[in-house]
Amino acid sequence: MSIEPGRIPVFLNTENVGLLRAEDRVFEAMLDDWPAQMLARGLSSASIKSSCSVVERFQEHSNEYPWTWSAHNADEFLADRRSSEKGLALPTLRANAGAIKADISVQVVLEWNSPRHTLDEAMPPRGRAFTKSVLQTFFHTADDLIDTEFAKRSKRWLPALRDSTAFKGAYAYGLRRRELTMLEYVDLGPNPHVEQFGRFGADQVRCAKGTKGSGPRRRTVLTVPEFDWAVGQLEYWLPPDGRKRFATADRSASMWPSERSGSTVYRNFDQAFQRIR
Repeated sequence: MSIEPGRIPVFLNTENVGLLRAEDRVFEAMLDDWPAQMLARGLSSASIKSSCSVVERFQEHSNEYPWTWSAHNADEFLADRRSSEKGLALPTLRANAGAIKADISVQVVLEWNSPRHTLDEAMPPRGRAFTKSVLQTFFHTADDLIDTEFAKRSKRWLPALRDSTAFKGAYAYGLRRRELTMLEYVDLGPNPHVEQFGRFGADQVRCAKGTKGSGPRRRTVLTVPEFDWAVGQLEYWLPPDGRKRFATADRSASMWPSERSGSTVYRNFDQAFQRIR
């Protein structure tokens, strides 16, 4: 199909209305079509929304349109994001650069002006894993919180019991935050080679972290003798003594129901973790 110079494309042309602010209309049309391309790559809706937001922010910062973008615009945008009052973490800055680089327009983010991902772990030097003593203190504090709330006859003792059990389960099975949140009690099953663990011999993780462009993966985590104490925690949680005490427990098969819905969200675990720590 030939394109006549000066002709307005059909998708930009509104009947009986002239084309107003053509650059804005073209940019909006690009943003409308870009999600379809990302959906075809298998990206999630949350990733698509985040990427489009970054590109819109980049356009507002540069006050230019994609067909006039340059590497200089990307340099200024990323530099301002890094030097802002809060200061973006390096993984977030890398994600911003990746969103701009994946845009369908001209490439302005290249290897020499974007942060590189050379390590699997981007933890800053001040971050470290808990030592055994710190971890033991953390678990003791979580248990003490249950007793404190129960002694005050507060209804918060049940969410505290849920959080304490969830944190111990996450440690025993090596679960990420999202994997922990999406866990269902039907995901726990026996390991025929280790019968003493009963129905808690293995954890079928259905929402493990996927590879680039793929959905969640599945993986199986076996209960090991070093963490056999987790079996007792789960045995107490699943019968009526724990999970069933939530009025919302019958709404879903979630391992961790909340006070208002059939399953809790990872934000609740974030807040509980910060409160205990």
